[in-house]
Amino acid sequence: MRLVIARCSVNYEGRLRAHLPQATRLLMVKADGAVLVHSDGGSYKPLNWMSPPATLRTAEPSEELAAEGVTQVWTVQAAKTDDRLVVHLFEILHDSAHELGVDPGLVKDGVEADLQRLLAEQIELLGAGHSLVRREHMTAIGPVDILARDAGGATIAVELKRRGDIDGVEQLTRYLELMNRDPLLAPVRGVFAAQQIKPQARTLAEDRGIRCLILDYDAMRGVDDADSRLF
Repeated sequence: MRLVIARCSVNYEGRLRAHLPQATRLLMVKADGAVLVHSDGGSYKPLNWMSPPATLRTAEPSEELAAEGVTQVWTVQAAKTDDRLVVHLFEILHDSAHELGVDPGLVKDGVEADLQRLLAEQIELLGAGHSLVRREHMTAIGPVDILARDAGGATIAVELKRRGDIDGVEQLTRYLELMNRDPLLAPVRGVFAAQQIKPQARTLAEDRGIRCLILDYDAMRGVDDADSRLF
């Protein structure tokens, strides 16, 4: 992984256009081809990024750009689309590369792992006619908990949490954005499934067209005693 801290401006060109004016930012260049642009705020989410597969080309600035103070131009071109990220570097404050090795991946706690296994076994909880494609469907930015198809054959991506909050919705949103670029999967709809979902997370999910599903862990494990309940 290469880490560059630089004064830079960023232009994104593709389905949408976006511009980040000159400021000091962290540029992350990952071994899988991803390039992410971070500020010192905004939690973990990058200001802009290019998902892999992509190609990074470095070039000298034109005379016009050099006159404006640009010392280097990065062009990050997506391999499968016309999306392009162009970074104008004015001053590099830090530049280092680090070999991270093979990552073992996220190890879920017991309850989340059980929820994933149980939902895969009881995939009809998503709705009548749903079928399981696979658990832990790998994407370039991490594994989707469950990949399924609905009764009409459409692709469903499920993100599972014990307690669903806004971070989980953001995570699923990134998966959906990436998966919907794959013509073999698109269109992909999202389901945010958890034992509890915070109201703010539900509002954000529904605003983005993501369905929310509350899971009864005890009932899925077969330990819910319906006869002893008042309701």
